Amino acid sequence: MEILAVFLVGLCCVLQSSGIEVEALENNGCQNFQPHTVMMQEKQSYRTSFHFQPPRNWLNDPNGPMWYKGVYHLFYQYNPYGALFGDFMIWAHSVSYDLINWIHLNHALCPTEPYDINSCWSGSATILPGKGPVILYTGIDANHCQVQNMAMPKNLSDPFLEEWIKFAQNPIMTPPDGVEGNNFRDPTTAWLSHDGKWSVIIGSWNNNQGMAILYRSEDFFNWTKYQDPLYSTERTGMWECPDFYPVSVNSTDGVDTSVLNAGVKHVMKASFNSHDYYMIGTYVPEIEKYIPDNDFTGTGMDLRYDHGKFYASKTFFDSVKNRRILWGWVNESDSIEDDMDKGWSGLQSIPRHIWLDRSGKQLVQWPIEEINKLHGKKVSFLDKKIDSESIFEVEGITAAQLILSYFVLTQMHQSKADWVHLVY
Repeated sequence: MEILAVFLVGLCCVLQSSGIEVEALENNGCQNFQPHTVMMQEKQSYRTSFHFQPPRNWLNDPNGPMWYKGVYHLFYQYNPYGALFGDFMIWAHSVSYDLINWIHLNHALCPTEPYDINSCWSGSATILPGKGPVILYTGIDANHCQVQNMAMPKNLSDPFLEEWIKFAQNPIMTPPDGVEGNNFRDPTTAWLSHDGKWSVIIGSWNNNQGMAILYRSEDFFNWTKYQDPLYSTERTGMWECPDFYPVSVNSTDGVDTSVLNAGVKHVMKASFNSHDYYMIGTYVPEIEKYIPDNDFTGTGMDLRYDHGKFYASKTFFDSVKNRRILWGWVNESDSIEDDMDKGWSGLQSIPRHIWLDRSGKQLVQWPIEEINKLHGKKVSFLDKKIDSESIFEVEGITAAQLILSYFVLTQMHQSKADWVHLVY
């Protein structure tokens, strides 16, 4: 069948690196990146150009993304000693003014104390009104038990937040009765509830149920476990990297994590079985319960952020542009030998603006607008007739990646135009 197509072809000339990658001097207890070295793409095999990557080695979960004093922050799980997941995981730290060009700083959190001596695992950042950001993270203690710890910036006037101090009374949460020490991790961004208390959830598995264990605090330092989980289910595995946040029911704008009114629904997301699943529902703070519109079923009908390589995701509210941004870990499918040979493994997804669909039944995602900075030359063709199985050569450009957008008009349905958007 012949088709009549109106083409709009946008071509992206891929940069040599994911923006500029500048590295800071080392000054803490674990191996930092070499000072002020720019890692060019050609020095390591198969490095990406658009996605966030450290200069070398293993990367996994995004941790504590936030905006503070004009700067975007991204922390992430990192092995400073190799291209494989290790027994000494840390919080690496990078900053950006535009989410495209990144400066790699000293590592934020390294295993140094009995409560995190075997690794600093995932967690989140919460900005306390009038007090600045606080990190909650999972430490693997001297007994290989998962406990929750806290860290604060040493200098709140520093927009890069280059130095972090661990709370002297760590750990602030330990596995409750009945929960095994290896099933208690990944605290969320906290929210301020209707009664003036802070709330946070921890991913867990207990009594054959995946769950979000709820803790509450009046001062953010002393935490008490609530009598029941915020949500639990028998239809999932162990909950990792939970996320809990409100979304507007009538706008694409994001809202702060503590917003609670009739104009929002709440998203509950959990990572399990190698994928990120989510529900949309109602948070009832008076009884500290999350009521999903549709429960997890343990089937292919459950909502997912992504059906590709995408795990351990984390969102944050960007108050400057009133949007909620989603990060996710894109893990590798390469063999151990290949990862070691190329010297790196894992990257972060392109950050995505995320909001509630008009139907109220699912989320909508789109690459953040800053990605347009990476676009190169655009070439347009109008009223071009393409025969079925024919070849059409686009001349006059050179690019490593192609974004193709076009209208399609079939001869049988010339009154209807459909957008098609492809990336090559």
